[in-house]
Amino acid sequence: MKTTTSTPASMEILEETLRPITGAVEDYDDLIESIGDRRVVLIGEASHGTHEFYRERARITQLLIERCGFNVVAVEGDWPDAYRVDRYVTGASDDANADEALSSFRRFPTWMWRNHEVVSFIEWLRDFNTAHADVVERAHFYGLDLYSLRASIEAVLAYLEKMDPEEAVRARERYSCFDHIGQDEQTYGYALAKGVQDPCEDEVVDQLIELRERGDVYLRRDGRAAQDELFSAERNALLVHNAEEYYRQMYRSGISSWNLRDRHMASTLEALVAHLEGRRGPAKVIVWAHNSHVGDARATAMGSRGELNVGQLARQRYGEDAFLIGFSTYAGHVSAASNWGGPVERKRVRPARVDSHEALLHEASTPQYWLTTKDLAVDEQLSALRLERAIGVIYRPETELQSHYFAADLVRQFDVVVHIDRTRALQPLETTSLWDRGEPPETYPSGL
Repeated sequence: MKTTTSTPASMEILEETLRPITGAVEDYDDLIESIGDRRVVLIGEASHGTHEFYRERARITQLLIERCGFNVVAVEGDWPDAYRVDRYVTGASDDANADEALSSFRRFPTWMWRNHEVVSFIEWLRDFNTAHADVVERAHFYGLDLYSLRASIEAVLAYLEKMDPEEAVRARERYSCFDHIGQDEQTYGYALAKGVQDPCEDEVVDQLIELRERGDVYLRRDGRAAQDELFSAERNALLVHNAEEYYRQMYRSGISSWNLRDRHMASTLEALVAHLEGRRGPAKVIVWAHNSHVGDARATAMGSRGELNVGQLARQRYGEDAFLIGFSTYAGHVSAASNWGGPVERKRVRPARVDSHEALLHEASTPQYWLTTKDLAVDEQLSALRLERAIGVIYRPETELQSHYFAADLVRQFDVVVHIDRTRALQPLETTSLWDRGEPPETYPSGL
């Protein structure tokens, strides 16, 4: 895909459309008004380790909950870990605080959810729910992702041991297919690729079918709690099914595994809406995930490679009721690892390439702002393909062009873009010597 180079003249035209972010209550008034009665708002981040992205995303989310009646936050996190947080924010757990409620997020990258900004938001969400004693008004916190094969197996077994001990024995036998791979689920996919492991596909399908068929029996217990517990058990059983397929595909086709993961997240989103609307009335969901999941894949190089994502699927499913918000930054610091499974480091983010969206947005005289891509001036100046940076849980500045840039049409990708020109690293609850030390000042030229 051929990209366009940014120019200062383009930003001069855009200056009048920018909404400054000052920290004032009214910063997002126009944004909240434009969202209005929409049902699904997806809020991204250009990295999984930027303080300002988490802070501003939480501010927007709080306003949507308070002013627009949004009642679900669904995150790029695993279902069983997030479900524990949901029980805390709805007053249904014995966890003493948000830190304790988040302690199930043990899988790499722990800092993605175990950080100070998320703790603050979770405590706010619990306080909000406490002030709204009517359960219909309470806001929930759920996970959309599918990495937690082991934790979801344990959650299904715990549910069955309480509800149906005999079925729990049969379920444990089915899931024993995974026993020898240890705690690293990726080992399963590797073992299949090497031919030293038989697939567990039949076992996880059988367990999912059995749980669904016996669901009516388990629902004979009265009350909403029984419905929620069964729904959670079914989501975990389905997660085991989809995770088994995901890890099976991991060493075969990157596109296949990516699409499987995002389809799982999108289907979990739809299931949440259906479950909550069937019990409590309208469900309005806020999704927290990376830009690469939130922005419409059809407007990026991902789409040309045959990849789809949650943002695309949400637009196709909900139409105008879906609203996509992306984040960007020009330079600063980020919390990330150098390799998968490695320790979190406070890394310096290189100034954006001159041929990127970030470089164009950097030309504004306002250091942090948001803009709507529906504005005619924005459409005219930003609709061309340019490079866009994406930093996940790994950041490799030495190969930044290959590792972290892709072509995108920002206007078609998002409804709103929030730009924070200079950003700080997200502070994990558990830091390391590498994070505490950080990186030295810049020693390289900008725009590389």
